[in-house]
Amino acid sequence: MANNRAAKSGFAAEAQRKINSKYSDELAAECLEWIKIITDENISTSGDMDNFYEVLKNGVILCKLVNVMQPGSVKKINESTMAFKCMENINKFLEVAKAMGVPDQETFQTVDLWERQNLNSVVICLQSLGRKAGKYGKPNIGPKEAEKNERHFTEEQLRAGQGVIGLQMGSNKGATQSGINFGNTRHM
Repeated sequence: MANNRAAKSGFAAEAQRKINSKYSDELAAECLEWIKIITDENISTSGDMDNFYEVLKNGVILCKLVNVMQPGSVKKINESTMAFKCMENINKFLEVAKAMGVPDQETFQTVDLWERQNLNSVVICLQSLGRKAGKYGKPNIGPKEAEKNERHFTEEQLRAGQGVIGLQMGSNKGATQSGINFGNTRHM
């Protein structure tokens, strides 16, 4: 846990302060409230770092969350307080979250939660999972994700577009630079 490490100093302390400054109490509270609604567990929904960490640190609530969303996804939830059992719970949650569609860049490493290294990344992961909840018949949080909208064009439509000069490339009408000579002095 967080209390078995030496206090950070110098650049490490500065980096940790920067990581901690990104943490949002409001987003964390929103995530905990959402977890409480989904799991029907009696947990504190205060968004401060200490409460967020205490509620989620052993991974039991996280495993229950994904089991409610996708029944049977975590076969055995370890209720033990031993470090490796708690970290195993967190790791199982992460595997299921990835399988449910949470992108790798929005997940966190086990130590980010267990050792309280980066609780903001835990919030990001829960927000991402919350956006996916609608697909599993549960209430979701955050903005609605965009749906794929593939377009198919015929060859004729593609060729018609090649004759148009895009606005990014300028225009073939109006003022031009024709008649400008390089090296000529500017006459005033």
